[in-house]
Amino acid sequence: MGIIWALIVGGIIGWLAGLIIGRDVPGGIIGNIIAGFIGAWVGSLILGEWGPEAGGFYIIPALIGAIVLILILTFIMKSLRRS
Repeated sequence: MGIIWALIVGGIIGWLAGLIIGRDVPGGIIGNIIAGFIGAWVGSLILGEWGPEAGGFYIIPALIGAIVLILILTFIMKSLRRS
């Protein structure tokens, strides 16, 4: 049950990050989950582990990390389309 809860929370974090910056996460639902997981990892590296926790994720650092990740992915994808 822990893995399922982590997937749900990771997907919600990725989805919220996409909503906040107004961009779709590449890959749909799977992309949201991946953005949530990687965002949680990046956010905890940059900001540490603090704030509310759900599904093994510290929500605020994970959300900020997912936002940064989506912005970087969007920039890279735009650069690749221009080439």
